[in-house]
Amino acid sequence: MTTERVLVIEDEESYRDSLNFLLGREGFTVTLAETGPRGLEEFARRGADVVLLDLMLPGMSGAEVFRTLRERTDVPIIMVTAKDDQVDKIIGLELGADDYVTKPYSGRELVARIRSVLRRQAAGASGIPSEPTRLSVGPLTLDAERLTVTKGDQTLSLPPKEFALLNLLAQNAGRVLPRHVIIERVWGADYFGDTKTLDVHIKRVRARVEDDPAEPQLIQTVRGVGYTFEA
Repeated sequence: MTTERVLVIEDEESYRDSLNFLLGREGFTVTLAETGPRGLEEFARRGADVVLLDLMLPGMSGAEVFRTLRERTDVPIIMVTAKDDQVDKIIGLELGADDYVTKPYSGRELVARIRSVLRRQAAGASGIPSEPTRLSVGPLTLDAERLTVTKGDQTLSLPPKEFALLNLLAQNAGRVLPRHVIIERVWGADYFGDTKTLDVHIKRVRARVEDDPAEPQLIQTVRGVGYTFEA
């Protein structure tokens, strides 16, 4: 019987009630919050192993809640977006969400996604290897213990997924990595989400390490295949 804790931050009472029943039936310990501030309070008081976060919350938005949580923790966060709303999906991906679902969603799919992010978290499926802890390639030095990248006299801290992506590409400098290989190594073999998340993360990493992200010299796109790091 699973004992993982799920924090649901959802303003629609019907969804809260159904999620409480569904997830409780699956053996999860469920905490409910109807607003962003209440969700942050519940997380501070009870903690959680995964957060199910509605993007369209009244008052304090889901995006604001996400950023606040990310300042405190790396807990997996699944964003809930409006039906077929591509803008919401893109916002969720750009924030760095671990996954997303769109309303209305099936209970079976939602439970599968929750268990998927929990498995990846438990397995440490960040794509960050234990050895070596430091890697110098081209103008960059990557520190896997601190999740930092140094270029010249500038050192930046990267979110775990962005560091994992850059580290994977740098370790394989000069090799073309297919998109499905990158996704499997960084997000895990059982990742459910759209491959758009890879492009979003590539864009964010380029913004950090390229002199001109619009004309990238380090992280190159190989059209129809994937990406490569050119040292």
